[in-house]
Amino acid sequence: MTDLDTRAAPARLGALRRAAPALLGYAAVRALGLVVLALWSAARGKDAYTLLTARWDALWYTRVAELGYGYEVRLPNGDVHSNLAFFPLLPWLERLVAAVSPLSYADGGFVVALLASLAAAWGIFAVADHVYGPRAGVCAVLLWAVLPVGIVQSMAYSESLFTALAAWSLYAVLTGRWVTAGVLASLAGLTRPVGLAVVAAVWTAGIVSFVRDRSAPVTHGARTGPGAPGGTELRRAAAPDGARASPSAPVAAEGAAPGVRPRRVLGLLLAPLGAAGYVLWVGHRTGNGPLGYLDVQAGWRNGFDGGYAFARFVAEKFTSFPSALAGLGLTLGVGVVVWLYVICVRQRQPLPLLVYAGVVTALALCASGYFGSKPRLLLPAFPLLLPLAPALARLRPPRSALLVGSVAVASAVYGAFWLNGSGPP
Repeated sequence: MTDLDTRAAPARLGALRRAAPALLGYAAVRALGLVVLALWSAARGKDAYTLLTARWDALWYTRVAELGYGYEVRLPNGDVHSNLAFFPLLPWLERLVAAVSPLSYADGGFVVALLASLAAAWGIFAVADHVYGPRAGVCAVLLWAVLPVGIVQSMAYSESLFTALAAWSLYAVLTGRWVTAGVLASLAGLTRPVGLAVVAAVWTAGIVSFVRDRSAPVTHGARTGPGAPGGTELRRAAAPDGARASPSAPVAAEGAAPGVRPRRVLGLLLAPLGAAGYVLWVGHRTGNGPLGYLDVQAGWRNGFDGGYAFARFVAEKFTSFPSALAGLGLTLGVGVVVWLYVICVRQRQPLPLLVYAGVVTALALCASGYFGSKPRLLLPAFPLLLPLAPALARLRPPRSALLVGSVAVASAVYGAFWLNGSGPP
C-alpha cells in the first residue's frame, strides 16, 4: 500500500463512524416502513414485495433491463408511451445484478434501491454535517427518511439512486473535489431528467469560483467570501470537535492550490455528458433531432408549462366538496415547499445547494402532467429539509426521539396505505 492508501483507509473508516448514527437511524425508519407495508398488504391479500418491485415505473425499468429500448404502448386517445422516457442507469444496474447473481431484474432493482437509499442517506448526512455539524446531519437524514412518500426510497424506482448521486456530487463540490463532482453529476444525468439540477449546481459553483479567482486573487492562507463553493475542509478543522461554523462562514480558497483550475474545468466538462448523451441518443434514435426526447415526453403528456396545468388542477379541486379539502392540502403543501426554500435562501445555504434545490423544485411543481407524482418528484430536494435539521438537533434527545418516532410511525402507515391504494404513479 502507498502512503496515500494508508491515509485514505482510516479517513474512510472515520467518515463511516461519523455517519453511523444517521445510517442506523435511517435503516430503522425504513425497516419500520417495510414491516408496516408487509402487514398492511397481507391484511389486504396483496404481496408487499410485488408492490415494491413490479408496479408503475418499476415495470418499465425492468422491461428496459430485460429487452432494451424500443417498447411502447399506444393508447386509444393517440398517446404513445415509450420506454425511451426512462433514463438508463437503473436498468443497467438491474441487468448487472441479474448477470452476476441468481436474482431477477426486479430483484436487482430492489437491491439497487436499498443500497442506493443508504448511500443517499450517507450523502445527505455528509452535506448537512459539512454545513451545520453532525447532529444536524443525523436529523437531516431522519427527516428525509420520515417523509410521507418515504416508502419510495425502498421501491425499485430511480429516486434513491438519483438522490445518492446528487448528494455526493454536491458534497464533492462543497469540498473542492471537482472531477468527482463532474463524474457523479454525469451519472445523475443518466438516471433521471432532473439530473439537469445537479449539472446546474456544479456549473454555477464552478463559474462563481472562476469569477472569484479573477476578481479577488488570493494567496496561500487567504480567505474568500461567504459560502464559497469548492472550499477545503478547513472549516471543520478550525471548529471545535462536534461544532461547526455557520454556513455563511468564510472558507479557504482552493484556487491557490496547484492544479485546481484544470480539475475544475474537467469537472465542469464531465458534468453534462450523461444527460446530454442520452438525450442526443434518443433524438437520433427517434429521428427527431436534439429535441426528440421532448417529443417522447409529450407522448406521456408530460412537459414544462411553468405550473399552469398544476395550478388549474388545484383550482378545480375548489369547485366542490370534499375535493376542496384536497385542494387546500395541495395549496398548503406547495406553500410549505416554497417557504422552506425561502428559509434556505435566508440562511445563506451554499450556492450549489440553493441552485440544486431550486431546479428540482421548479421542475417538479411546473411539470404539466402526473400531478399525483409531485410529492415523489420532490423527494430528491433534500436541501429543503436542512433548515429544519438544526432546529430538531437543538431539542433534547428524548423529545426529538419521540417526535421523530411518532412521525416515522405515521409515515409508515401512510406509505402502506398509499402503496396499497392508488400510489405512487
